[in-house]
Amino acid sequence: MRLPRPVPWPQSTQIDRYLLRQLVVALFAVTGGLVALIWLTQSLRFVELVVNRGLSFRVFFQLTSLLIPSFVAVILPITTFVVVQFVYQRLAGDREITVMRAAGLSPLTLARPALLLAGGAVVACYLLNLWIVPEAFGAFRQFNFEIRNRVAAFLLQEGVFTPVSDDLTVYVRSRGTDGTLHGILVDDARQKNSHATILAERGRLIPNSATPRVLLFNGSRQEIDKQTGRLNVLTFSENALDLADSSKTEETRVRDPQEMSLSELLHPAGGTGNRDYAKLYAEAHRRLASPLTAASFAMVALVAQLMGTFRRHGNLLRPAAAVLGVVGLLALGLAIGNLAAREPALVPLVWLHAIVPGLVCAWMLFGPQLGLMPESVQLRLGAV
Repeated sequence: MRLPRPVPWPQSTQIDRYLLRQLVVALFAVTGGLVALIWLTQSLRFVELVVNRGLSFRVFFQLTSLLIPSFVAVILPITTFVVVQFVYQRLAGDREITVMRAAGLSPLTLARPALLLAGGAVVACYLLNLWIVPEAFGAFRQFNFEIRNRVAAFLLQEGVFTPVSDDLTVYVRSRGTDGTLHGILVDDARQKNSHATILAERGRLIPNSATPRVLLFNGSRQEIDKQTGRLNVLTFSENALDLADSSKTEETRVRDPQEMSLSELLHPAGGTGNRDYAKLYAEAHRRLASPLTAASFAMVALVAQLMGTFRRHGNLLRPAAAVLGVVGLLALGLAIGNLAAREPALVPLVWLHAIVPGLVCAWMLFGPQLGLMPESVQLRLGAV
């Protein structure tokens, strides 16, 4: 039997552009839609800042938009698989894949646009994991800290008991045109053994302070001694009151591993004596290995669509198996990540999980063309 003649390179290039255009458009659409949905669900946690603390929607969007890069980094490998699976499944359903094969296009040529897309997704994931996500997440945590612990002082409303924190409530009778506060009452329960009530005739916010502070004039501080039951009253002519949550000061704020740079994760402060060394070490290797899952997931989709014999009524078994395989890989990745965070010796499993599925699928799909697969194995795989 005469084999089909190879397709000339210019025609193959046109087919590459045709497939790649569909893949890129679908990837942007699917990724954008999922990111918008995840952003909407996650941003609901911060609606309380708008409802109870009077923040503007502009500040709300600025805060929550800093989480978008982390969403993209997580879902991009998944959307790459979904797009490759969907586009090639549609082409197979329209018999376009069959026509291309009849014209002499090899599986490697047909897979080339998807491999280019997967390569772009891998590069994008590396940019996100190593640079954009740590910067954006660090800015998010700092911005969130400032809103909850500093800006709260400027949200004091006239004639309203304002809950600055769970243990601190401030009441201001009126605010002057020059910013002076009149008729101040503060209920301070931040100290476990000392519940104080502070009254002051007037006060003003201290500008350029690292934490929200109010300077009170002509007031008193009242506390009840729990041992004797007596009321202790301390009068003052001038007193500075810190409105920040004492348990969330900037000095005690612990940085999350997600906002650390790669060098900080690999070489944490305190070296191997750091009790979180295993967790930081696993996070560093996760950032380096997880982008490669985009290529592996794309290879799983290509094997499902381009391998095996043609069937007139289609074949739903391979696509379904591909979906279940990727779901299993995602669950396995979570389990391996948790184990590696406890035991650094298991970190190589993170790399194996990211690389091995793609290599196995590449061998199954391109092995016959490159002469890397025995003929008996080719016949068994072709019958699937």
